[in-house]
Amino acid sequence: MPTLWFCLVALMLAVYTVLDGFDLGAGIVHLVAARTEAERKQVLRSIGPLWDGNEVWLIAAGGTLYFAFPKLYAASFSGFYLPLMIVLWLLMFRGIAIEFRNHIDNPVWKPLWDAIFAGASALLAVFFGAALGNVVRGVPLDASGYFFEPLWTDFGPGPETGILDFYTILTGLTAFFVLGVHGALWVVLKTGGDLRARALRLALRGWWGVLFLTIGVSFATFQVQPIVSSAFESRRWLWLFPVLSAAGLVAMRSFAKRGLEKAAFLSSSLFIGGLLASAAAGLYPQLLPSHLDPAHSLTIENSGAPVYGLKVGLAWWIPGMILVTSYFVFVYRRASGKVSPEGEG
Repeated sequence: MPTLWFCLVALMLAVYTVLDGFDLGAGIVHLVAARTEAERKQVLRSIGPLWDGNEVWLIAAGGTLYFAFPKLYAASFSGFYLPLMIVLWLLMFRGIAIEFRNHIDNPVWKPLWDAIFAGASALLAVFFGAALGNVVRGVPLDASGYFFEPLWTDFGPGPETGILDFYTILTGLTAFFVLGVHGALWVVLKTGGDLRARALRLALRGWWGVLFLTIGVSFATFQVQPIVSSAFESRRWLWLFPVLSAAGLVAMRSFAKRGLEKAAFLSSSLFIGGLLASAAAGLYPQLLPSHLDPAHSLTIENSGAPVYGLKVGLAWWIPGMILVTSYFVFVYRRASGKVSPEGEG
C-alpha cells in the first residue's frame, strides 16, 4: 500500500505539472508572444475556462500527501515554510491578475496586471523547479524528523545547504524553460495568425534551452544525489522513463516544425511526465532524503499512514478521481478548438 500511494501521489503531481504547466507557460510567454490587446485577450481566453480547475490537482495532491504520508507533509511544510508562503502569494497574485485585468479599461490598469500575471507565472515555474531540486538533492533532516534551511548560504553543495544553491537554481531554470515551451505550444494549439506564429518561434527557440538544461540537470542529479544513480544501476528498467522523456523532447520539435500542433503539445506533456517519473523512480523508496545522515531520511515506510487507513482511503480515492476525471474531460471538450479574436464567433 505505501508503494501504491507513492505512485498515486507522484501521478497526481505529474498531472498537475502537465495541466497547470501549460497555463503557467502561457503566462511566461504572455508579454512576448502577444503584442496587442486583442492578442493578450486571446492568450487569457485560451486558459480562462481551465486554469483554476488545473490547480485543483495541486490541492488534491497536497491533501493526498497529508493523508498518505503525514510525517513527510509535516516535515516539508515546516522546513519549506518561507518558499511555500511565497508560492501561496504568487498563486494569489496570478489569479487576481487574471480576474481583475478586464474590470477597468485604463492604459495603466491592464499593463500592470499583465506584468503581474507574467511575473507570477515565471516565478512560480522557478520556485516549483527549485522545490523539486530540494527534494532530489536532500535536506538537513535530523533525528527529530524536521529541518530548517535558509533561503541561501554559499550556493555550494556542502552540508550547509540553502533552499537556493547551484543545483536548485539549475532545476528552477530548467522548469522555467520547460514550462515556457509547454505554454508556448499551448498558445500555438489554441490560437492563429501572428500570435500563433510568434508562439511557435518562441517554442522552437526555447527548445534548445530545454535540451541543454535538461542534459545539465541530469548530469548534476547523478553527481548531487547518489541514491538516484544507484537506483538506475540496480534497476535497469527505470531507464524506460528517461527514454520516454527523450522521445517526447525530440518529437516535440519535430511535430512543431511540421505544424502538427496537438502532437507537439502531447509530446511536450510526455516529456514532462517522463522527467517527473524519472525523478520519482530514482528516489524510491525515499520521499525526502537527508544529506546529514541517510538514517534520518523519510521513506514510504517510516512516514506512511497505517495500512488499514491507506486501504480505506483508496476506497474513497477511486470514486473521487473518477468524478474529477469526468469533470476535466467535460471541461476540456467544451473548451476545445481555437480561440477566436474577441467578438468573432
